[in-house]
Amino acid sequence: MNFSAHERARARRYAMQALYQWDLSGTDLPLIRRQFLENEDFSKADQKYFIELLSELPKQVDVVDDTVAEYIDRPIEQLDPVERAVLRLATYELLYRPDIPYKVTINEAVQLTKKFGAEQGHAYVNGVLDKAAHKLRAAECGRAGKQSAGR
Repeated sequence: MNFSAHERARARRYAMQALYQWDLSGTDLPLIRRQFLENEDFSKADQKYFIELLSELPKQVDVVDDTVAEYIDRPIEQLDPVERAVLRLATYELLYRPDIPYKVTINEAVQLTKKFGAEQGHAYVNGVLDKAAHKLRAAECGRAGKQSAGR
């Protein structure tokens, strides 16, 4: 079953909120996942992707955090909790979901940060992810640059 961009975006939003809750409360992630599945409306969300993010990202959180650390100006623990959750989610996508274009990942992360983060947090998240994408998705970024340069 193919999901629309809106359904995937809603799954990311729920996943970011769940990761934020996990990060701040230390509550068991399967419990948080179950609460979201019971309490949120997944009729317009990609539930499978939400479940993937909440089961796979925590397994890779050390790799994700180490990757993020290369592009930020302070220890990851000092980031705003919303920005930390968004950066983890987006970095996971950059690392492990090459089927998702990097521009989509960055745009979704910026939108989440605008909605839930600090006033200028979206600019910070955009800058971090842009640097990360150019390293992690160098070939894809290069192709995108050549395509837009030729227009």
